[in-house]
Amino acid sequence: MTEKHQTTGAPNPVAAPSIHTLLKTTAAAMSVAAVLLVTCVLPAEYAIDPTGVGRRLGLTEIASPTLKVAEPLPSDSALAPVVNGPVGLYPAEFKFDVFEVVLAPYEYIEYKYQLEKGATMLYSWHASAAVIHDFHGEHSGAVGEGTPEAETYDKQQRQQASGSLTAPFTGIHGWYWENPGGSPITIRVTSSGYYASSVEIHSDHTRRVHTLRPANALSLAPEPPATAGGQ
Repeated sequence: MTEKHQTTGAPNPVAAPSIHTLLKTTAAAMSVAAVLLVTCVLPAEYAIDPTGVGRRLGLTEIASPTLKVAEPLPSDSALAPVVNGPVGLYPAEFKFDVFEVVLAPYEYIEYKYQLEKGATMLYSWHASAAVIHDFHGEHSGAVGEGTPEAETYDKQQRQQASGSLTAPFTGIHGWYWENPGGSPITIRVTSSGYYASSVEIHSDHTRRVHTLRPANALSLAPEPPATAGGQ
């Protein structure tokens, strides 16, 4: 009779790593962590970059972002009038502008034109609901002692306004509109005047400068010619 040998199928025991192996593995992990700390964590979190790797990877910009200072609006002295009695003569043509914006609930925006002292503009704006409103101007450059940085022309809750402005000083002149309610409000302003440019300033302090169209750039359809006898 052939003798059969039985096997238990139990796995072979795995030998525990030696103290030397554990120390070697721990040292390697600590070395990698130290490299990551110096090259990545410190530059990104604290702008500390002893190796220069963080700067090349753009990580120091995360900890210390570069602040972008808004450029002042361009001034155009050619749009300052030469007064001749009741007439103000300009060596350049006036501009035309249409601006429309939707204000989210409780959001605000400022929209202003660069005007030289004595320059004029005509305007009309309308909102789909009443808004908090401040029509004012801000001086360009340094402000002398006793002169306010901003001067208000009209400040009250409105839904629309039409009028004209002759700039009392060189600077930006326009509106602050704020949505006081829980529904969106659409505001549309139309203007023409001797301004150089305009700027919109949002609730998050972002600014956008607009290049405005000269009056002769308007596309107007010609009127049909008159016929004899009113036919």
